[in-house]
Amino acid sequence: MKNILDFTKEELKIEMKGLGIPEYKGTQLFQWIHSGARHWDEMTNLSKKHRELLAQRYAFYRIEPVKILEDMKDHTKKYLFSLEDGNIIETVLMKYRYGYSICISSQVGCRMGCSFCASTIDGLNRDLTAGEMVDQIAAVESLEGVRISNVVIMGSGEPLDNFDQTVRFVHMVNDKDGLNKGQRHLSISTCGLVPEILKLAELDLQINLSISLHATTDEMRRKIMPIANRYTLEELLEACRIYEEKTNRRITYEYAMIKGINDSEETAGQLAALMKGQKNSMINLIPVNEIKENNYESSNERSIKLFSEILARSNVPHTIRRKLGSEIEAACGQLRKGYLDKSGE
Repeated sequence: MKNILDFTKEELKIEMKGLGIPEYKGTQLFQWIHSGARHWDEMTNLSKKHRELLAQRYAFYRIEPVKILEDMKDHTKKYLFSLEDGNIIETVLMKYRYGYSICISSQVGCRMGCSFCASTIDGLNRDLTAGEMVDQIAAVESLEGVRISNVVIMGSGEPLDNFDQTVRFVHMVNDKDGLNKGQRHLSISTCGLVPEILKLAELDLQINLSISLHATTDEMRRKIMPIANRYTLEELLEACRIYEEKTNRRITYEYAMIKGINDSEETAGQLAALMKGQKNSMINLIPVNEIKENNYESSNERSIKLFSEILARSNVPHTIRRKLGSEIEAACGQLRKGYLDKSGE
């Protein structure tokens, strides 16, 4: 049976009509699902007869928390959730002055192979459905009793490798009868799947797009990101330019600062030169999260400051992300991998 969480509101209205239930009940069902209802019997404005019929036709499975960790320094929280098939995903809640942001996963594992990321170490298990993506937000809001302001698809997985479900998620989470998250408060992060970036540009969405850049030459990028063997920097940046032109939305370029790899003064100058062709861009400098599976070290504060100063002299808009969740393995895939490794002992 198909999980009821995976239907859009319009699909639920069609399903209801097909079952001889008034079509507007599909909207009520959608509201119950996205308000966090966990059992059919909670849906009190649906008759008992209709609830029983729905229970016979559809599964109703919500993700379940199996582990929650909190960083006492910055109050970042990380959640491990169990899916219906026993797979484990992770979600991160971050507290800022302006409110709460959540980083959700789009796949179980990842096949992109970026050498600095723990998510990809064991490869891709499967894609998440749009319902499972939405449910990460609903679950955290319910567990914490908070309203989440911003949603970032930057957890485990490559969102554009799960293109259809990611776009479906955007529409579901944006629905006014659901979680009602404005598209301008939604961000998708990609390692740089050029055809999918161009495809996304045609959809007239108002989401934010982040590009995992992390290097300034093709040679450097190929060493840390296998996707660079498929698409050159020139191809990637041209796709980004087209995206900005079609959507009029700023792109953020994520740049993980790795000691001795991509944090030299020369590299900073190269990055500034690359950004000259990107008219409406922002660089986000990120101290890389260190994982035991590689020997990468985060750039020190002095290197990051000097790198930032070089970008500033070239008038390149940029920020330096503060490191969150360092006490709870908040980097993508770290907590999940540690949990799975212990479970397999």
